[in-house]
Amino acid sequence: MFIISLTYKKPLEEADKHMAAHMDWVKNAFANGTFLASGRKVPRTGGVIIARGERAEIEALCAQDPFVIHEIADIEVTEVNFTTTAEGFEGLKG
Repeated sequence: MFIISLTYKKPLEEADKHMAAHMDWVKNAFANGTFLASGRKVPRTGGVIIARGERAEIEALCAQDPFVIHEIADIEVTEVNFTTTAEGFEGLKG
């Protein structure tokens, strides 16, 4: 399991210009089963995604994000091995 953290490095106005393309990228990854959850950071300094797959595949996918291509955000990919979850989230385990 992976936590993908996006941190804006350009103003929100720049992020908004590429938001539709970024959301298409996000929706495609949900459709193919790679992304499990996503959302904005509060305050709005970027976003967080929970993903599954192989590290190389996740990193290659992240390189295709329009926010990365247009240098809107930096992405950090952290691998996590969840061992304990709340009821209903057992699918996140190892």
